[in-house]
Amino acid sequence: MANIPSGMLAPVATIFDADGELDLAAYRENMEFYATSPLDGVVIMGSNGEYTLLSDDEKIRLIAAGVEGINRRRTVLVGTGVESTRGTIDLTKKAAELGADFALVNTPHYFRPRYDYAANLKHYLSVAEASPIPVIVYIMALYTGVDLPTNLVAELSQHPNIVGVKDSGGSAPKVAEMIAYSSSDFGVLAGSASFIYPALVLGATGGIMALANVAPREVAAIREAYVAGDHETARQRQFTMLAPNAAVTSKYGIPGLKVALEHVGLRAGLPREPLAPLNEKDAADVRRILDAAGIQRAR
Repeated sequence: MANIPSGMLAPVATIFDADGELDLAAYRENMEFYATSPLDGVVIMGSNGEYTLLSDDEKIRLIAAGVEGINRRRTVLVGTGVESTRGTIDLTKKAAELGADFALVNTPHYFRPRYDYAANLKHYLSVAEASPIPVIVYIMALYTGVDLPTNLVAELSQHPNIVGVKDSGGSAPKVAEMIAYSSSDFGVLAGSASFIYPALVLGATGGIMALANVAPREVAAIREAYVAGDHETARQRQFTMLAPNAAVTSKYGIPGLKVALEHVGLRAGLPREPLAPLNEKDAADVRRILDAAGIQRAR
C-alpha cells in the first residue's frame, strides 16, 4: 500500500442487529461490496462507524471482521484514537496486528481547555513513534470541539510516520494552507463529499466521505473527471452530490445514513442508542433525495 493516504474512501457504518449487538455477518456483506466498488479504501471505526459507542472488545472484533472482509483488496484505515495517549497507542498496535494499513487518530477532546499546542503535538508524536503503521491525523471539530491549527498540522507532517490529515471542517483556506505548508509527502484528505472537488483542485490527495457508503460510484466519478481534466463534469457531479451528502451528514446524520444504506440495498440495521432512528417522514425525505440525485442501487 502507498505510504501517503489517497483516493476515495468510505467511513463504513457499523451494523447492529435488532438486539443492538454487532452484526458482523452483515458488516462483512457490506465490506464485500466496497471491496469490489470503485472506492480506493475504507475506514473502520470512523465517526460514521459509531466508534464512540463501541466497547473495547467490540472494537477489536469489528477491526478483525472488516480487515477480513476487505481481504487486502482495498486500503484499510482504522480509527484508533481514544482519549488517552496510552490507550491510543494500545489500540493502534492491535489494529496493526489485525492488518490495518493506516491508523486514523482523532483529536483527544474531553479536557480540551487543557490540550494546548504542546499537548496535542506531544500526543501525536508519541503515537507516531510507537505505531507500527502510518498515522493520519483526524480533525472533526464539529463533534470534538478541537480544531488543530494549520501550523501544528504542518509541524506534525515533518514526522516520517505521520503521513496525512483528514479534516472535516470544509474550510477551503485551511485546506489550502495545510497543503501549502505541510511536507510534500503528506496527504490531505477532505472529510466530506460536500467539498471534495474544490479540495482536489487545491491539491488534496482524496477524501473520506460518509456519502461514499451509499454512493461509491458517484463520488468516485467526481475524482475520475477531475483526474481526466474534465473540470466541468467534476463540478456538475459535485453539485449533484450536495443534497444527498447533507442528507447523511448535517441534516440527518448517522440515522439518515442507516436509512440510505437500506434504500440502496446494503445492510443497515439501526443506530445504537442513544442515537435514535429517523421517523418515517424524515426517512422518506432521505429516500427522495437519493432518488432525485440518481444514486444507483448497490445491488
